[in-house]
Amino acid sequence: MATFGTLSDRLTETFRNLRTKGRLTPADVDGTVREIRRALLDADVALVVVKEFTSKVRERALGDEVNRALNPAQQVVQIVNEELIAILGGEQRRLQFAKTPPTVIMLAGLQGSGKTTFAGKLAKQLEKEGHTPLLVAADLQRPNAVNQLQVVAQQAGAAVYAPEPGNGVGDPVRVARDGVEVARRQQHDIVIIDTAGRLGVDAELMRQAANIRRATDPDEVLFVIDAMIGQDAVNTAKAFQEGVDFTGVVLSKLDGDARGGAALSVASVTGRPIIYASTGETLDDLEPFHPDRMASRILDLGDVLTLIEQAQAAFDEEEALKVAEKLAKEQFTLEDFLEQMQQMRKMGSMKKMLGMLPGMGQMKQQLENFDEREIDRTEAIIRSMTPAERRNTKLLNGSRRLRIARGSGMTVTDVNQLVQRFEQAAKMMKTVARGGVPNVPGMGSMGRPGASSKRGKQQKARSGSRSGNPAKRAAENAGITAQAAEAPTGSGFGLGAGAPKPSEAELAEIQKLFGKG
Repeated sequence: MATFGTLSDRLTETFRNLRTKGRLTPADVDGTVREIRRALLDADVALVVVKEFTSKVRERALGDEVNRALNPAQQVVQIVNEELIAILGGEQRRLQFAKTPPTVIMLAGLQGSGKTTFAGKLAKQLEKEGHTPLLVAADLQRPNAVNQLQVVAQQAGAAVYAPEPGNGVGDPVRVARDGVEVARRQQHDIVIIDTAGRLGVDAELMRQAANIRRATDPDEVLFVIDAMIGQDAVNTAKAFQEGVDFTGVVLSKLDGDARGGAALSVASVTGRPIIYASTGETLDDLEPFHPDRMASRILDLGDVLTLIEQAQAAFDEEEALKVAEKLAKEQFTLEDFLEQMQQMRKMGSMKKMLGMLPGMGQMKQQLENFDEREIDRTEAIIRSMTPAERRNTKLLNGSRRLRIARGSGMTVTDVNQLVQRFEQAAKMMKTVARGGVPNVPGMGSMGRPGASSKRGKQQKARSGSRSGNPAKRAAENAGITAQAAEAPTGSGFGLGAGAPKPSEAELAEIQKLFGKG
């Protein structure tokens, strides 16, 4: 996540220096702990939390569990990971639903923290889970707050109760109480009450929030806090805990580029769990908060579980089986590829998904340079083809490729590269579907032991002619250059330029090696 990017970079660099040491001395541990302390303080984590955190890490790092470990550096990373999980709340905590509906959820927080947007995100997520939420517009203070909630509710496909126009008009306590009654009569099983905030903590804000809580007796009071608020996050959280008290925390704007470490302090200081994390501007950008997964992201260990969950939610299992069957029968076409791309888009930002893979923090520059619009361009090219052309790329002669390029607003070169990349990728996928092991460019041969080294020697031998005859040497070198020029360009599907294609004999040998065929 962008908010913890700087903290992640600093911690990763600290551990990278540690991995060069076979045995850790007390001086090494002290130096590592000192760097961790600086990284946390620079990220705006509260001083009291930093002191407690580094003290526990140092104590454990000097203990027997590290001294007796085969890899002391990895053991220290594990300790930091476990202590990070602890300050983030330990275990995941889900919403608590009332035994007798409706479940009342009250939102509290400062103005601009993202309460209204979160109300829409939560309503949409609960709708997907089969609930029927009702949004109650009890923020009658902020200009156009009622209208904003109505718009958000419409986008989320949820009902809204807004009897007052707002803008300083109406009694928010009465609206909140009546909203719960309306939900009970209309059989909504969840009520989400959007309350007013202020630019800062004051007596009037706390009094109004406390009155709404007494009038509605909510099952959950969620404190929504801006992850970019800085060191004031702890003071604000303490003030709301004393004035209203809350049962859980929501971190908003985690996609921002501020230091955001103060958000890590809230759960530890208040003793209240973080339940949700808001990771973007759209209504789908809401994730249940998992302390262990967040700690893994901060330490650049990846978050594969969340990635899998998003994939399962976006991909149709029946469609996936059909695609696997087509691959086995060598019938995978550009139409199928287009459908797969559209399903991937349902998962959200490709950058965000790639960022969940372990070690991707070290490829930050490549991630930043990744162009999300490349998928749009690919889709435009495929959509400019006729159904017959999508099913059989061999039909694509020069005039057809020119027509497709003009229709998609791209060049003939772009069309050629897409077709080449698709054919290479399809061939690799067919190999996997048949139980073979593909020859992945850049990874060498995955066939019998020693094959890659032999091929490497052969390629080295072909790198230039050593003939004593100048004319013969020039002719051979020209042949090598021409052969290199024929290699396909483009890097889609992770294939890179000049991707070698496995022969049928190689595939048969690989399958034999793995007991296939």
